Amino acid sequence: MDPTRRAYLELHLAVFLFGFTAILGDLIQLSALVIVWWRVLLTSISLLFLIRAAHLIRTIPRSHLLTFMGVGVLVALHWLTFYGAIKYSNASICLVCMATTSFFTSFLEPLILRQRIQWYQVALGLLIVPGMFLVVNNINWAMMAGIAVGLISAFLASLFAILNKKFIERANPLEITFIELSSAWLFLSLVVPFFLWQNADATFWPGLMDWGYLLILALLCTTLAYVLALRSLQYLSAFASNLTVNLEPVYGIALAWVILNDHQELEPGFYWGVGIILLAVFSYPILKRHFAKEELAAE
Repeated sequence: MDPTRRAYLELHLAVFLFGFTAILGDLIQLSALVIVWWRVLLTSISLLFLIRAAHLIRTIPRSHLLTFMGVGVLVALHWLTFYGAIKYSNASICLVCMATTSFFTSFLEPLILRQRIQWYQVALGLLIVPGMFLVVNNINWAMMAGIAVGLISAFLASLFAILNKKFIERANPLEITFIELSSAWLFLSLVVPFFLWQNADATFWPGLMDWGYLLILALLCTTLAYVLALRSLQYLSAFASNLTVNLEPVYGIALAWVILNDHQELEPGFYWGVGIILLAVFSYPILKRHFAKEELAAE
């Protein structure tokens, strides 16, 4: 199979699995910080069965190790704001906010990777904006805090995806995943004691149902999905990856309708906004192929 086509297939499988994360985050009866702490801990433990951690630490250059650890902190902050957005609003709102990742990426990727800005990427990124306005204008104002936190999460998602694209050749995807997520766990472990001290009534130990949801979240929606998404970056741009990840709202909102009945809280204009966002998602691969052919013809 063509490597690029396989990369797209792996990425879409990863996105489908990512679509469950918001649902699980809503079902788990723990705070956002505690959910992420358990998620990265269980994921890091699962990766220990797939890599040789001691050999990795001895062989990878210190500068590369520190780079991936820094990206891991960004991943932790992204997930923290992601689940925070769910708790402040609902799963559907959070997932739609994540679609603005393409808007941020259209500007950040050329800046960080020192590439020429592609006007159609910027145009598609900007097309997300009216979609978001429709979404925002058709929800309860009590959910605005969730939207703000969700947009921060989208920015962080864009940033760490671009950095992963920049440094993907420095190690294999499994090693990168382990370093980043174990670093995320170490970072959050510094924060959790202060959180529990300030929130004495917060629950830290998961209940029986929460354990089941956390295992699904860690093993399928994180370990497997994260590695597939990283592998795809070997052949796809960060913009293509993030734009495809915008399909997460499609899977996630559909699941939220069925499982959480989120559609009862949403107005018709919300779905027009989602439609505009999906138009941008599906337009990108068509435009990319078109302009790639034009560039080849001009050479």
